[in-house]
Amino acid sequence: MAISETTRARRGYADGPYGQVHYQTLGNGIPLVLLHQAPMTSGQFDMVYEPLARHGIQAIGIDMPGFGLSDPTPDTPTVADYAAVVPAVLDTLGIERAALLGHHTGALAATEAAILFPERIDRLIINGALLVSDEDRANFLANLHVWEKNFTATEHAGHMAELFDIRHRFANGTVSLDRISDYVVQALLGSGQFWWGHHAAYMYDQAPRLPLITQPTMLLTNSGDMINQHSHEAKRVRPDFLFVELEGGGIDIVDQQSQAWADAVSHFIKDERD
Repeated sequence: MAISETTRARRGYADGPYGQVHYQTLGNGIPLVLLHQAPMTSGQFDMVYEPLARHGIQAIGIDMPGFGLSDPTPDTPTVADYAAVVPAVLDTLGIERAALLGHHTGALAATEAAILFPERIDRLIINGALLVSDEDRANFLANLHVWEKNFTATEHAGHMAELFDIRHRFANGTVSLDRISDYVVQALLGSGQFWWGHHAAYMYDQAPRLPLITQPTMLLTNSGDMINQHSHEAKRVRPDFLFVELEGGGIDIVDQQSQAWADAVSHFIKDERD
């Protein structure tokens, strides 16, 4: 599915705490900031900018520091560093308060931004909680972290083919080959270190941060997501949070069920505001 010229998000830059922050936005209405998973960009939301805009939402996708076209942090970033760029984008767009959604790594950054900047965030959607245990963290450091730190360009674009094959397996035939190719481009576009995003995520302890959230919050997940059980764990920590679970899908739920995803997000934001 291509984005037509008349519905293509408009791009811009904000001056953030670590340099320029790239964002794209579409629509006029209730502002909603979108934070992507790692290692991707605001392009993760390409298929939902238009459906959200049709719901009366101004969708604002941000490239977190070191991803996409945003400048990196000077040192290895933390989730708090990713969260820190949200106010800069809102200031540039002249927005006082906005809703905030993050997916996977972006969900952790959204959690932290809601806590650090409660005066700027009026509602929160955690799309894929990640409550990392000591065992989870040790497993990450011994496996995925090692692979990501050693990821480098190889002859005949073998590294790109490797990423393509990984994302193709995750999608399991539900995402077009063109879009999976775009996932690879997004993953390699950043100016930070390839391993930074997941490292920040697994070094973050979301469980003790959840009780500090004061905004109306929705836990959004899908049954086929590899970290689906973490959203159920988050619901036990915060039983007052709305819990919405889409059926099926995977880590690419935003593309796999674009309309259903946009409908669920919009329903929460508009109902909470009403």
